Amino acid sequence: MKRSVGQLLGRAGIRIPLILWTIAVLYPIFWMFLGSFKSNAEIYRNPWGWPDTLNFSNYVQAWTNYNIDVSVWNSLLVTVIGAALTLILAIPTAYAIERINFRGSRVLFTLYISAMMIPMVLGWIPLFFLLAQLNLLDNIFGLAIVYAVSQLPFSIFVLTSFMSTIPKSLEESAAIDGLSPYGILFKIVTPLTMSGIITVTIMNCIQFWNEYFMALIFLQTNTNYTLALAIDYISNEAQYTNAWGTLFASLVIAIVPVIVLYSIFQRRIAKGMTEGAIKG
Repeated sequence: MKRSVGQLLGRAGIRIPLILWTIAVLYPIFWMFLGSFKSNAEIYRNPWGWPDTLNFSNYVQAWTNYNIDVSVWNSLLVTVIGAALTLILAIPTAYAIERINFRGSRVLFTLYISAMMIPMVLGWIPLFFLLAQLNLLDNIFGLAIVYAVSQLPFSIFVLTSFMSTIPKSLEESAAIDGLSPYGILFKIVTPLTMSGIITVTIMNCIQFWNEYFMALIFLQTNTNYTLALAIDYISNEAQYTNAWGTLFASLVIAIVPVIVLYSIFQRRIAKGMTEGAIKG
């Protein structure tokens, strides 16, 4: 059956903007990837062309001369600790709000949801002085705690949506069999909420890995810099040393883990967010 002209124009009207948008998003990444293998002379001579040879010296220089290796480790440490601490705090809180009937539970849930609407920038100055008093300023673990607290409202919101669909009869049966409330939480509820937990963890990890402003405020020494701060330092240095290839290489090092992580778990993230929206 032949398609009408209107149907063809309708499909073209949808697909052409999507194709143009895809090119606009992917081309800078592709150009950056090519630039990471070029020398400075090649970048100035032909910034849009292919490199003459695959030169890995930019990666070596970024890894050694600009301490990207230390920054990668710091970012990994902050991301892992922050994501784990978020789950430790969010899972019991979401379960208590959703399953335990106590006075003010709905108000507490509303406060958590309302916190998602408050710009985090409003808390940076009080957090700065609080961390200074606790001797956690310029400390990787202090930054991880701040990251975890900042993502608690989002994590609790998603997890409560998943927990609300778990039949209460399962928990009642487990309680009759003698399982404690914590046993019910960790042996019954948590495994059934694993899809939401994985979704929340991946989203939080990407957020923590890419975060820049709080790291800039709360970290002060080069040895504690996360990857975003190290790249910013290289960017400032490139204005005077013309180390653009090194800057491109450091950017590739920063975005490749995120792209790989999202590519692996893309379907699970989309499925988890969709299920959470439907169940909530």
